[in-house]
Amino acid sequence: MKTIGLLGGMSWESTQHYYQQINEGIKQQLGGLHSAKVAMVSVDFAPIAELQHQGDWRQLSQLLINAALQVQAAGADALVICSNTIHKVADEIEASLTIPLLHIADATGAEIQRRQLKKVALLGTNFTMEQPFYKQRLQDKFAIEVIIPAAEQRALIHQVIYQELCLGKINAASKQQFLDIIDQLVANGAEAVILGCTEIGMLLQQCDHAIPLLDTTAIHATCAVNFALSKSS
Repeated sequence: MKTIGLLGGMSWESTQHYYQQINEGIKQQLGGLHSAKVAMVSVDFAPIAELQHQGDWRQLSQLLINAALQVQAAGADALVICSNTIHKVADEIEASLTIPLLHIADATGAEIQRRQLKKVALLGTNFTMEQPFYKQRLQDKFAIEVIIPAAEQRALIHQVIYQELCLGKINAASKQQFLDIIDQLVANGAEAVILGCTEIGMLLQQCDHAIPLLDTTAIHATCAVNFALSKSS
């Protein structure tokens, strides 16, 4: 079994779900007392979030490169960044490593292709919804059309993520607002909705809506499990 490297803490609320789901996946595949081999560095999210909102992605990238190198030095065979938004600097982080990076958008794109879907909606932070690093990758690598909510709705989603979900707060009113937004995206032709922030899966589950809700934490964790148990190097 290969060792999965986790770069977490962004937020720790969602990173714990990565750890749990990866271990559950290994147990499901191997049974008995098996669990995942994991090397993890969990950063302090407060300065990371501040750099995000200041737009200082260069300094943020350097901080996370240093953390990723710690994960690699701990014996990881691949790196999993436990955040969608941080994949804005995934290329810089990957370039600093000698181990592969398992990209969350690639795992999500492969799942969308497996389901034979062509048009999906994306929920996440403003960075993920509005900037091209995630949407363009899905379009270029997987030929997937991605739509996003209106500006006022994007602002609401961003606020709920940082002021509620990253703090472990689950608000029923916010959940209903997310579902109303999803209804509008479905009316605009979305065949599925990417929960493109690793915290959103804390608020919404598949039972909450008829349309497929693609939980990127679960998809990414499954990708990590498959890597850990694969024969290839």
